Amino acid sequence: MTEIKEVIIVEGKDDTRRLNEWRPVSTIETGGDALDEEKIRQIRHAYEKRGIIIFTDPDYSGEKIRKQLMSYFPKAKHAFITKKEGQPDHKGSLGVEHASNAAIEKALHNCITVSPDTVAAIPQSTLIQLKLIGDAQSKERRAKLGEWLRIGYTNGKQLQKRLQMFHITEEQLRKAIHEMMEESK
Repeated sequence: MTEIKEVIIVEGKDDTRRLNEWRPVSTIETGGDALDEEKIRQIRHAYEKRGIIIFTDPDYSGEKIRKQLMSYFPKAKHAFITKKEGQPDHKGSLGVEHASNAAIEKALHNCITVSPDTVAAIPQSTLIQLKLIGDAQSKERRAKLGEWLRIGYTNGKQLQKRLQMFHITEEQLRKAIHEMMEESK
């Protein structure tokens, strides 16, 4: 992997420690989901000077932080690990600090930039047809899809918006579902 020039935004010091075990990188820790003005200024400076990669935990709190940061920094890059990749070996909370070197490498190699351009939303009827909403197995399929596309988990209401936000077309969605189904055979 090439050098990471961006500053990586993580939740805490354990995430910073883990990333620096993988390789030396610059991080800013949010310290939780209550982002104060000083922390936003610090992140804004990094965003304007070097760019940022938002790399939060694959849980409710991590998604909340990601959404807050997206509202301030719309052109930030996003890195995701799956819940399985962030699972601790022992008791503890799910997070980046438990990810393997391979999972970290994959997440940072596959960063996604959300473009502010508007892309047509995939119709809800398509999401129903693909059994991503309105089916007994929809939650499980969305979880797998979020991992496959590396866009994180979404509930049924968020899915359409998340696909649109990451400029995933209906064709790309259908292809991803097909590949997912083929791999699971």
